[in-house]
Amino acid sequence: MSRWQAAEPRLVLASASAARRAVLEAAGLRFEAVPAAVDEAAIKEAAQVEAIPPADAALILADAKAERIARRDPDALVVGCDQLLVCDGRWFDKPVDVAAARSHLLALRGRTHELVTAVVCHRHGQRIWQHVARPRLRMRAFSEAFLDTYLAIEADHVTQSVGAYRLEGPGVQLFDEVKGEHSAILGLPLLPLLDFLRQHRVLLP
Repeated sequence: MSRWQAAEPRLVLASASAARRAVLEAAGLRFEAVPAAVDEAAIKEAAQVEAIPPADAALILADAKAERIARRDPDALVVGCDQLLVCDGRWFDKPVDVAAARSHLLALRGRTHELVTAVVCHRHGQRIWQHVARPRLRMRAFSEAFLDTYLAIEADHVTQSVGAYRLEGPGVQLFDEVKGEHSAILGLPLLPLLDFLRQHRVLLP
């Protein structure tokens, strides 16, 4: 049992993301990870058709995930997250294969993109907190030889994250400037979440 975490409410992460789980585990939190089945593609498509800003779209997605799990477990404090990669107005999804990853990386090469990262908390049928972080990352003008080597090394991972990179892994070599909280880049703005949990006596103040 975590010495600084209250026994109640139970903390549930509405995500299958290994990176998000690792962020919470490294911070010493006790939680359960339960993936939320929502139609992310349909929500994103509707948001773009309706010209909803990326920050609002990320919040809608995070809220849908938290609400889905909280509906089944109302006594838990459920954390939902989502992240959109936006570059010059274009929204990027996870690449479907290595060829798509190459295309995405070439489109991002030499340019700055934003990782719009939302976190939402639900309990007792209500959304009780939300936050959006917007880290900015500049991808360096890497060579074709580097890209070929990178894709060969990361072939098993490039389809698992938006942008086709893991900043906590070899993907860090793609960049020459990163601005924003590291955990937010990984998909979960940790410092604001910890502050919220302390204010609600889930963690020791």
